[in-house]
Amino acid sequence: MNEKANYRTQRAARQLIESWQRSGVTHLKRVVPVPQQATQPSASHQPVVQQPISQKPVTVVESETVVPTAVMSEPQVKEMNHAVNQGTLLQQIEVSATEVSSSEEVNEIDDPRKEMSVPRTTKSKLTKGDRQAELEIIAEQVSQCQKCPELASTRTQTVFGVGNPRAKIMFIGEAPGADEDKQGEPFVGRAGKLMDKIIEACQIKRSDIYIANILRCRPPGNRNPSDVEAANCRGFLDAQIEIVDPDYIVCWGSVSAKNLLHSEMPIGKMRGRFYEYGRTKVLCTYHPSYLLRNPSAKKDVWEDMIFLFKDMGITLKAQK
Repeated sequence: MNEKANYRTQRAARQLIESWQRSGVTHLKRVVPVPQQATQPSASHQPVVQQPISQKPVTVVESETVVPTAVMSEPQVKEMNHAVNQGTLLQQIEVSATEVSSSEEVNEIDDPRKEMSVPRTTKSKLTKGDRQAELEIIAEQVSQCQKCPELASTRTQTVFGVGNPRAKIMFIGEAPGADEDKQGEPFVGRAGKLMDKIIEACQIKRSDIYIANILRCRPPGNRNPSDVEAANCRGFLDAQIEIVDPDYIVCWGSVSAKNLLHSEMPIGKMRGRFYEYGRTKVLCTYHPSYLLRNPSAKKDVWEDMIFLFKDMGITLKAQK
């Protein structure tokens, strides 16, 4: 494995560990290959992983707390198997677990999310129609969600996501506001109208991208999402990212960046560079509502759009 591929494997393993930690998981499965011989191994000698999963059937030995394989989609399982085939993922997980546990505590919540994801490292082969169908299934699950009693009792409707299910660019905001709660679509209020102008200035259409939020219900008073609410809704966001499989994600605002990338850095310091999320490049910038309060920051956001599209091979002109 070359240096770049090894780095991407380490990154995927680290993101996987952090995802498990946010869900309150402290123990991992130990995967053991089934011997080819008919006889069973003795209790005093357990075989170790020496062959890739794809070449040898496996059995799972459970530890104190395990992560069910059912929480992963078939594409995610295939990606895990591919990483194991490279011969390093299990070792990287052990190293990443040690690094993460030594630097921060596992944050447990009362009702940890069950939908844990592995960020995609290979491009999805699903058709546009298949992706739309998958998104509609998740949207129906969201409409019935009662994980956050306060949000479920005060919302007019859930706000799932909108746009091209096969978009190259995905926008992720914070949470629905009053206008979004009424219309059932993200970014349709004053901040949404400003975002539409930014999209138009980038010479693309709103229908070309996919737009979602950290939350799918409006928090009362438009307050920021709580950590528990974000964790409860994270599985739905993971599903949207997995299905749409964008080349680029733009995190609009600190809430979006913090929850997607598990970072505490101020949004101003996160600008101007890409972050890796699986195979996707992530760019962070100011939220449109911040721009309404601080018009001078519009120049910074436009610089971020120039940076984004330059990486895509498209040149945008600087705004006067």
